[in-house]
Amino acid sequence: MFKQLSTSLVIATSLLIAQAPIADVANAAEAKQEKKKKRPTYLTSPRVSKKIQKAFELYSGDEEKGLESDVPGALEVLLEIEPSKDYDKAFVARFIGVMYAQLGNNDAKTIEWLKKAVEPDLLSETDHGESLKLLADMQMQSKDYKAALKNYYAWMEFTGKEDGPTYVKVANAYYSLKQLDKVIVPADKAIAAFGDKPNQNPYVLKITSFYERKKYKEAIEVLETVIQLFPENKQWWTQLPMFYLLVEDYGKAVQTLDLAYKLGHLDKEGQIKTLASLYSQSEAPYKAARLLEKHIASGLVKRDDKNISTLANAWHSAQHIDKAANYYGELAKMTNLAKHYRKQGMLLKQDEQFAKAIPALEKSIELGIKDKGRIHMSIAEAYFYLEKYKQAYAAIQKAMKEPGTRKSAKSWKNFIVDTAKRKKVSI
Repeated sequence: MFKQLSTSLVIATSLLIAQAPIADVANAAEAKQEKKKKRPTYLTSPRVSKKIQKAFELYSGDEEKGLESDVPGALEVLLEIEPSKDYDKAFVARFIGVMYAQLGNNDAKTIEWLKKAVEPDLLSETDHGESLKLLADMQMQSKDYKAALKNYYAWMEFTGKEDGPTYVKVANAYYSLKQLDKVIVPADKAIAAFGDKPNQNPYVLKITSFYERKKYKEAIEVLETVIQLFPENKQWWTQLPMFYLLVEDYGKAVQTLDLAYKLGHLDKEGQIKTLASLYSQSEAPYKAARLLEKHIASGLVKRDDKNISTLANAWHSAQHIDKAANYYGELAKMTNLAKHYRKQGMLLKQDEQFAKAIPALEKSIELGIKDKGRIHMSIAEAYFYLEKYKQAYAAIQKAMKEPGTRKSAKSWKNFIVDTAKRKKVSI
């Protein structure tokens, strides 16, 4: 912006040497249909011109003489001028406003002097237009959004110009005023103005407007366009699936996030966990398990009890019993909870790893598992299939002491005794 200010200042001070060209002012609504009105031409008075020239020299500096730009010095000279003519007042006010803007430490003063510059409506077409634009920018910066809107529209009406950046500022001003419904029109105009060189900002404003008004389907439409225009931007690949989830379109959510992962756009723990969750919900637990296992191993996803539990469940759902049992074992060691040792033991028994199942099941009893009877029966089964009938008999005896398993344990007891006799094993 300051580079533009410098250019504007050169244009302004050129009035000291040459007469300003006659400019036309158009009624914005009829600018393309009617002739523009001729704007009067003014020159600063000789007395004022000399002081302006001095201020300009201080501001410009002189590289050959080793003199750097002295904005405070230029401002001091300008503030000492006491112009009497209206045009002189407006011209000097604009110069002062630009200098305050250059210093960047006093928005209120910048705005005050720029207002004085534009209110008489006497500056050349170029200077008046640029002053309106700068005034609106400064008001926007100082959060006077209503005034900024007024002057952005005044600039468009006066110059007959429209551009993307200005419409973005207008849309942003409406957003800042919480007039969310009014954000859409200027945002769309900004999109149109940027043409074949699209800019993300107006799309962001549209998405935000729709989201905050809970118009999720409309937000999705914008996001689907944005992701095609700016496929390199990771944030769109993660935001679009979240919006699909808001409207419960889980199929598109998992497809989009899956593609984002394949494109290398997911690099946060939460993103990986969300994708894993979506895989599980879409009946693809194997993919969920592989994904979590890979990124827990890499360190992107924390190796904590919650994530290991999710991983163990995923492998279990995918019918990879051995892997599920291993992770439940890791979880059990992490937490020292009976329920996890029980789960590990039951899965190992299911996988016919009877020798490994027994210590896990016994540990769950030691830690106070509630359904002891069923665990004793499972231990008995494990010993039985290991052909350790004496230990199986001891375990089933314990199961018979529990009310919930007494009846079924009795049947097992007879089966163990009969098998041991047939095998000629003493119990």
